[in-house]
Amino acid sequence: MKDVRVTHVGGPTTLIEIGQWRILTDPTFDPPGRRYSFGWGTSSRKQAGPALTPEEIGPVDAVLLSHDHHADNLDDRGKALLQEAPVVITTAAGARRVGGHGLREWETFTLTHPDKSEITLTATPCRHGPVLSRPIVGQVIGFALAWPGQEHGVLWVTGDTVLFDGVREVPRRLTVDTVVLHLGAVRFPITGGLHYSLTATDAVELCRLVRPRTIIPVHYEGWSHFSQGRDAVERAFAGAPDGLGERLHWLPLATS
Repeated sequence: MKDVRVTHVGGPTTLIEIGQWRILTDPTFDPPGRRYSFGWGTSSRKQAGPALTPEEIGPVDAVLLSHDHHADNLDDRGKALLQEAPVVITTAAGARRVGGHGLREWETFTLTHPDKSEITLTATPCRHGPVLSRPIVGQVIGFALAWPGQEHGVLWVTGDTVLFDGVREVPRRLTVDTVVLHLGAVRFPITGGLHYSLTATDAVELCRLVRPRTIIPVHYEGWSHFSQGRDAVERAFAGAPDGLGERLHWLPLATS
């Protein structure tokens, strides 16, 4: 079995190290303070910067980009990093805009290196908002990572999604050991109470279906459009059955 380490850089950005592989998710490295437009009258201000710079992280083997069109998942410094990454995996629409290899739901891609074991990526479904919002919010995918010697199931990065039939399909198709859970209960004043990422309550329901051994929350801090932070998530999981709260692992932000 390979050694696996997940480092939380901030927001949705993590460095996943699997054996010799170094894989970065959703690179966001701009400093705080700026307001970004997300289109259709929505915007958000970045409130916290990354715990590490790209230079401190160093070279990576691949970038997994759930979507390219929202700055809380890919900002300007993140885009610059894409130009140096050997492999970028993203949505089919995103690949046309930023390059890389595009995947649609349930398509696979295998990372290969002469000196490293293969890692197979499966694109998992996401819906980044309420019913019928996909033409507005655009394509988003998650990633399930599998490799030789994996004992207890895949490592799943959910991507930005609400709870819907597509993500409910994941535990029917895959056994999940560790889930990197995108949270935040994203809301915008222009659309009232509608959510564009998992609420704490829906995260509990999803994890009851998936039954992972380890739950790693990300994408819950650092932006003004996140309506739920760590406290709300902890309360929801504390009241969850099946010992889910004991599987919740809050990673400290990385230090250089």
